[in-house]
Amino acid sequence: MQPNQVVVGIDNGATKNNATVLDASGRFLVDRLYEIPSRVGEGPEAAIEGMADTMNLVLREHEIGHGRVAAVGLDTPGPASADGVISVRGATNFAQPAWWGFDVRSALEARIGLPVVYNNDGNAAALYAHRVHFGTEANAHASITAVVGTGLGGGVIEDGQVIRGASGQAGELGHVLISTDGLLADEQPMPTCACGNRGDVESFASLTGIVRNLLPYWLTRYPDHPLAEMPILQAAKEVRTYGVEGDELALHVFEQQAAALGRLFTIAANVTDPSVYFVGGGVVEAAPQFRDWFMERIRAHTTLREEQAAVATLALVPDLDKAGARGSAFAALASLRT
Repeated sequence: MQPNQVVVGIDNGATKNNATVLDASGRFLVDRLYEIPSRVGEGPEAAIEGMADTMNLVLREHEIGHGRVAAVGLDTPGPASADGVISVRGATNFAQPAWWGFDVRSALEARIGLPVVYNNDGNAAALYAHRVHFGTEANAHASITAVVGTGLGGGVIEDGQVIRGASGQAGELGHVLISTDGLLADEQPMPTCACGNRGDVESFASLTGIVRNLLPYWLTRYPDHPLAEMPILQAAKEVRTYGVEGDELALHVFEQQAAALGRLFTIAANVTDPSVYFVGGGVVEAAPQFRDWFMERIRAHTTLREEQAAVATLALVPDLDKAGARGSAFAALASLRT
């Protein structure tokens, strides 16, 4: 990579794309969030155009010539292979059959004529959080990241590197099955996930989990709640506002989400024994008092050995709205250096 070259990071989401630019020295040239329609719901062809448009916009606004771009880092929601092939079973954000088994990395590479390095969005955010937290010590540590969004994104970092696995689907923390003994309330049905699992982390800790499972149940316990008068998706998006205000129903919902994340981290403690457990997503971007309560509840539900508790930290993903694009840019730069 030449000193005047740059890499672009593109974070693809269910509704929006964001992009950033990283120079050869590792300095980000973009300090704002771009929210550009991702067009994922229109199918693969439209979505690839949306990604190209996102890259072109950020380059144009920062007066960076296309010829200076050495590579592009791309992240999308998973599950997907290490090479960017969406799962043949589809995914929460790629529900249309046209997406099943679609090679999103190669399609973007063909469209823009540049090398594209792929990660799922959880891995990209995890990589960014890890490198920001540890800095020059990044390669000496391990971490795990859970991002609560439409689904439950995740990533596992070992010795500063993303763990991808044999098929590229390592770190799909949302689909880890957890024990629900003592987690479910009286007569609460077993939560189901869009992936087909029953009782995985995403079925609790995600917006989709609130819509499909948690809110419908808790509304039966609070039938006169104002949320009962709203369409279920709108109501699910409003739950956090009620949680910030200390609403009893909302706190039940977020207590179950925190418990699910704590049980996930307990499993991780016995698999990778990380230095840091990162949490991201809209739920921890709320008012500080509510955010701190939620993080404390995750900590309370995470069972660590005394030796682990002495050295491990629970932390927030930094710059979460920009973390995916920045992690993708880090991955693209690393690929050129190696």
